[in-house]
Amino acid sequence: MNDLQELYREVILDHNRHPRNFGELEDANRVVEGVNPLCGDRMTLYVKIIDKKVQDIRFKGTGCAISVASSSLMTERAKGGSLDEVESLFEQVHEMLTSDITGSSINLENLDKLAVLSGVREYPTRVKCASLAWHALKSAIAGSEDKISTE
Repeated sequence: MNDLQELYREVILDHNRHPRNFGELEDANRVVEGVNPLCGDRMTLYVKIIDKKVQDIRFKGTGCAISVASSSLMTERAKGGSLDEVESLFEQVHEMLTSDITGSSINLENLDKLAVLSGVREYPTRVKCASLAWHALKSAIAGSEDKISTE
């Protein structure tokens, strides 16, 4: 378990300091704003969907290390995926963040680097930080541009 906790810290810190896919996406055809009032996380997700695939995805905003890292990890994994794949990924990550995974059907190995987010469950107040970007992505692929709030 200590190895997973150390990996969790390393990946979170790396993606917070050097977020991937950070910045605006000028030709995005879906833009969703999200806020986590409890922690102060604010983000905007830009998604370009063509032929039911996430052609490109970027985000910008400010927040805690977990929020920024989760957004960064999410964009890496979602880019190039079909909408069905991304929806399935959302469901897996949401279950991983909010459920006891010992009896779960989630295969953490299939989630690759996203599995480090499972460490957030140990800090219940941080689950909303980790899930903010994911809820924005779910909204974007559903075609909604309503502002997302974790409250």
